[in-house]
Amino acid sequence: MFTTLISASQLQQLDDQHTVLLDCRFRLNDPDFGRAAYDEGHLPGAHYLHLDYHLSGTKNGSNGRHPLPDGQRLAVNLGALGIGPDTQVVAYDDAGGMFAARAWWLLRWLGHVNVAVLDGGIQAWQQAGGALDTAAPERNATRFSMGTPQESVVLLDEIAANLCTPQYQLVDARAPDRFAGENETLDPVGGHIPGAKNRFFMDNLGGDGLFKPAAQLRAEWLALLDGTPAGQVILSCGSGVTACHNKLALEYAGLSGARLYAGSWSEWCSDPTRPVATGA
Repeated sequence: MFTTLISASQLQQLDDQHTVLLDCRFRLNDPDFGRAAYDEGHLPGAHYLHLDYHLSGTKNGSNGRHPLPDGQRLAVNLGALGIGPDTQVVAYDDAGGMFAARAWWLLRWLGHVNVAVLDGGIQAWQQAGGALDTAAPERNATRFSMGTPQESVVLLDEIAANLCTPQYQLVDARAPDRFAGENETLDPVGGHIPGAKNRFFMDNLGGDGLFKPAAQLRAEWLALLDGTPAGQVILSCGSGVTACHNKLALEYAGLSGARLYAGSWSEWCSDPTRPVATGA
């Protein structure tokens, strides 16, 4: 059972009949990219999930750029792909796990434990000699059983209350310049929620594009949190996507309990009356 990361070589050894692969490739500036890339070649048997259509819900102008999908609807979609209680799910992308981690988090949110991200993504698969396919995968539909949630969500009101009476440490996964309020191209306002610390999600990866060793991640995160237990950490980013990458890194490092502010900065900054901090 793989619950955080799986290597390309480990994936090659899995039983295909009990494994479902999810291709989560996406580009924020080109929403059609992922499907086109999938059609050109994907891991054999993989199903494509689109960030906007499958891994997000309906936007209303104030709930962020990638609000959480309806859980019941997502469960039906996952069951249609053949994901049952004992299925090992493996999500992958080509961006260091940036989008695959969102799928990983969502399945855990619905109570599915056996889900992992392919470390190194499609690049690692090909480097390990894995083939790509263009064929449409078979769909062996089953019933997705929603179990005990492995992840929990923080809502806007709790973030606002934490500003007045700090109980939790917010950690923002965006790049340092966007966190500081510079070079903002995705949201109408630059900056971050007051009191947040910055941990760029790409810092979870080494120069080889793979996640850093668990012990190294643990040391880096413990230094950042400076005594704050993981259970008192709230993870955010631009829209609730790359924050899941930080959550994956924490779980891999053995630091469990951090929660996701799914609306993240794009929800927070939708109301001009909410306070904004800038700078590093």
